[in-house]
Amino acid sequence: MKRLTTLDLAFFLVESEGSPKHVAGLLLFKKPAKCPADFVTQLTEELKTFDHPTEPFNLVIKFVGWSGPHWRPCQSFSIDDHVFYHRPKKVMSWLDVKNLVAELHEPLMERSRPLWEFHLIDGIKGGKFAVYLKLHHAYADGMTMTSWLGRSFSESPEDQQLTPIWTQVKPARATSDDHSSFLGKTINKLTSQAWGQVVATGGIAKLSAQQYLEYIGMTQNAVSVPFSADGDTPLTGSASPGRCLATANLPMKKIKRVCRATRSTLNHVALTCIDGALHRYLADRGITLDHPITIQMPVNLRKEGDKNSGNKLGIVLVELAQPTDDPFVRLREIGFTLRNVRNQIDGLPGESIEQYTVLTAALGELIEKFRLSDKFPANGHTLVSNVPGPKNTLYMKGAKLEHMFPISTLAPGNHMNITLFSYAGSLHFGLVATRDMEELDKLAEYIKEEFHNLESATFDSVDA
Repeated sequence: MKRLTTLDLAFFLVESEGSPKHVAGLLLFKKPAKCPADFVTQLTEELKTFDHPTEPFNLVIKFVGWSGPHWRPCQSFSIDDHVFYHRPKKVMSWLDVKNLVAELHEPLMERSRPLWEFHLIDGIKGGKFAVYLKLHHAYADGMTMTSWLGRSFSESPEDQQLTPIWTQVKPARATSDDHSSFLGKTINKLTSQAWGQVVATGGIAKLSAQQYLEYIGMTQNAVSVPFSADGDTPLTGSASPGRCLATANLPMKKIKRVCRATRSTLNHVALTCIDGALHRYLADRGITLDHPITIQMPVNLRKEGDKNSGNKLGIVLVELAQPTDDPFVRLREIGFTLRNVRNQIDGLPGESIEQYTVLTAALGELIEKFRLSDKFPANGHTLVSNVPGPKNTLYMKGAKLEHMFPISTLAPGNHMNITLFSYAGSLHFGLVATRDMEELDKLAEYIKEEFHNLESATFDSVDA
């Protein structure tokens, strides 16, 4: 039996048909040269032979019991409930793939069985196929899922061995030579938990005081105030069933060149592009904001060496730049804001950020449950996260993994999520939204255009 953390449980409690809480990846592969026509069919059948999943891929959720909600091993596992093959009658374009994956991403997952699916999509133009992997967010955060995926593939096209993500052996926990009594261990654990809660409560009180001072105008741009995002945009409101996807990618080499020239980080540059793109997207719909866009941004709270599954993250609010057409001004303001956020995080215990995240998410979900998201300001206009991925090119049975696009879940009161994922020299953007967000592909294209604008402005000023 394995108990759920508070954050893991929260993903179940706030889940609804309009806002399922699974996360996913869309992976595009190039088939090996001179491979048989049924390469993906054979691959699917071979993957199905791995029918003894390891933790957490063999676990189902049980909410009732003396110990409270917990995971337990599945007693009737069938690989056919988890590995699927798709081959439409005609050759698929990338748009066709995204539309199919959007349909696969829509429904809630069946809780009576392990909460993951692995879909292989064959017949994509250019001799390619795709993998769509989704699993419930209560299983893992983005960093953990990335680690699992990285171990699933090979760095050599010659390696024909398969290591499916659901069969990886969980790292063994370090053994302890402590032979102290059970009672002593229990007392130490309870004492540690009690002290940890005192520290966490103090941190939440400190953060709340900072936000109050910002709200009444005693400070300026020190922290972001929750539940203050303008509701008159298509970015916020009650989530409805149905999803749409968009993707974009940028060469990491060019991004790093801009970072060096402007003394910025990848996050600074990426958020500058997203900020400019969002303002353009809103302008296309006749909406001009006179204040910054605010985003939720997850931060990794996992300590170095922590290999456990589940979630260990917090979410902070980040106010982006004042509306401007100057990408340099936007970059500078976002850099200033992110430094403030970093100082804020460093000044608080991780437990405080994690518990504060649960509290604000719960409040957001209450607003959502009572269908009030269209009447109250949201906790940020959207959520943007950045997950570092493998640096080297990966392969599966000789098939080259060309792109890895993340597909996440929606925060309460938000119609969209943008997740960044770096892989093999490219920064990939995965956008997922409700169908209320029209022309999502246009927003993805604006992100790329905003980077080119920043790049041109950067090197034009250097050359001048």
